[in-house]
Amino acid sequence: MVTKQEVLSEFDVQGLDEARNIDLPDEKLENGSKGELIKLAGQLRDRRNELNQMASERASKRDDLNAMTREKVDEAQKHREQRDEMNSQVQEHKNQRNELNAKANELFDEVDEMKSDLELDDGKDIDELKEEIEQLEFRQQTEVLSTEDERELIEKIENKREELRQKKDKVEESGDLEELIAEAEEVRSEASQHHQKVTELADDAQEHHNQMIEAYREADDIRDKADEMHELFVEAQEAADRHHEDFVRVQKRLRELDKKEERERKDSRAEEREAAKAEAEEIYQKFKEGETLETEDLMKLQKSGLL
Repeated sequence: MVTKQEVLSEFDVQGLDEARNIDLPDEKLENGSKGELIKLAGQLRDRRNELNQMASERASKRDDLNAMTREKVDEAQKHREQRDEMNSQVQEHKNQRNELNAKANELFDEVDEMKSDLELDDGKDIDELKEEIEQLEFRQQTEVLSTEDERELIEKIENKREELRQKKDKVEESGDLEELIAEAEEVRSEASQHHQKVTELADDAQEHHNQMIEAYREADDIRDKADEMHELFVEAQEAADRHHEDFVRVQKRLRELDKKEERERKDSRAEEREAAKAEAEEIYQKFKEGETLETEDLMKLQKSGLL
C-alpha cells in the first residue's frame, strides 16, 4: 500500500508545513488593535493563497493519476475483449475439431470393416509380401543351394507370390477402400489443423489474459496513488479554507472597528456641535444685553446661524 510520503516524493509535491500556518486566537480577534488585525489579515490572506495554490497543484496531479487509471482500465478491458474473442474462436475450432475427429473415426471404422470383410487384415500386407519376395529371390540368386533346398525356396517364393496376387485382387475388388482411406486421412488432417489453431489461439488468449491482469494491477496501483494524492489535496484545501474563514472573521472584526470609530467620530462631532451651540447662545444673549462682542464671538454667532 502506497503512503503519502511516497507519493510526495515520487511526484515531487511540496509537503504542507504546519509551522507556516497562521493561528487566530479568539483573544487576539476580540482585543487586538486595528493595526495588529490588519497585519494578521494580510498574513492569513497570503497563507490562504499559498495553500489554495498547493491544493490546485495536488488536484491537478490527482486528476492526471485518475486519467492514467482510466487508461489502464481501458487497456485491461481491451485485453479482456480480445481474450474473450479468442476463447470464443478456441471453442469454435474445438467444436470443428471434435466433429471432424468423430467423422474420421467413423470413416476409419468403415475402413476396418471393409478390410475385415475382404480379409485384408489376415497375414502380411502387400508391401511386406513384396519385400519378403525380393529377399527370397535375392537369396536364390546369390546362394549356392542343394537341389532340395532350392526346390523348397522356389516353392516358398511361389507361395508368397500367390498370396501377394490374392491380396492385390482383393484390393482391386474392394473398389472404394483406397478412396475411403484417403478421405478418412484427409478428415483427420483437417481435424489436426483445427487442433493446431486451438493451441495457437489458446496461447494468445492466455497472453491477453496475463496482460489484462497486469493492466488491472497497474490500474490499482495508480488508483492508490490517486487516492493518496486526493487526501493530500483535501489536507491543503481544508487548511486553505480555514485560513480563508479566519481571514473573513478578521475582516468582519475590522469592519466592526471601523463602524465603532465612525460612531465615535459622529458622537464627538455632535458633542462639539452642542457645545458650540451652547456657547453661541450664551454669546448671543450677551449681544442682546448690549455687551460689546469681539470679532471671534461674532464669527461664532455667524457659524451657529444666530447672526
